[in-house]
Formats: sequence, structure tokens, C-alpha cells
Amino acid sequence: MDHKGFLQQVVELSWEKWKAYEGGPFAALVVKDGVVVGRGWNRVTGTNDPTAHAEMVAIRDACRAIGSFSLEGAVIYSSSEPCPMCLAAIYWARLERVYHANTAAEAAAVGFDDAFLYQQFALPATERSLPVERVFVEGALDVLAGWAADPLTVPY
Repeated sequence: MDHKGFLQQVVELSWEKWKAYEGGPFAALVVKDGVVVGRGWNRVTGTNDPTAHAEMVAIRDACRAIGSFSLEGAVIYSSSEPCPMCLAAIYWARLERVYHANTAAEAAAVGFDDAFLYQQFALPATERSLPVERVFVEGALDVLAGWAADPLTVPY
């Protein structure tokens, strides 16, 4: 199947799940070697989980299916350009490429505007609208050092 074929499946899945009122109008597929290994659709409102975006759900599904946190060699097809959270997860999962149908601007036009997140990330931490503050806690650095020194640690 070609890219348009997988994206057509994504569009159909997003339509189906939105019409079932399971979440927003978004879906995603993770594909490896031409085979769908993960499916996801927006489940934010159905699960009360703000991280349950289509791409996140598809990545979780694919990782469970292949038994690995790495999706190296796979690609993701999304109904819309991924938001910053999903894009970060795509990088962490080591997906090789993103194919999307709708743009971020098209999603923003119907109320899914994530431009403010990109604006916030570009600011120094002290100037963001969400205050983030480091508080020193005894032993916190020891946990990181212990993890790094443990020969049984699985790096990612």
C-alpha cells in the first residue's frame, strides 16, 4: 500500500471514531515494513486523558504489539500534523518519518491550535506562562548517577 492508501485508512478511522463520539477528529497508524503495527485515534475526552492523542495511542499500541519501546524502521501516518507533544513522542519512539493529511493551520482553523505551545517553548523558561522551578532535594542526583552506573540499565 502507498502513502495515500495508509492516509486514507487514517481518515476513515478518524471519521469512524469521531462519529462514535470517542474523541476528536484525529487518527494515526504506525506502519513497519508495509504492515500496520499500531492504530490510534483521539481518546482525550473518552478517557479523560489529555495525552491520549491519536499519535500517542498509536505509538503505545505499536510498542505493545512489537514488544519494544523503539519503533526504529517504522513510520507514522496521521490525520493531522502532530502537535508538539506527539512530535516529541515520535522522536522518542525513533519513528523514521511522519506523513500527515491535514496541516496544523487547518486543525487550528477548527479549534485545535497548538501554536501557543511552540511560542512558549521558544521562550526562556523564566518567561513562560507556566512557572517551572527547580527545588533541590537530597538524593535526587544520586538516583540519576545510580541509573547511569547500573550495568543492568536498559539505555534509551
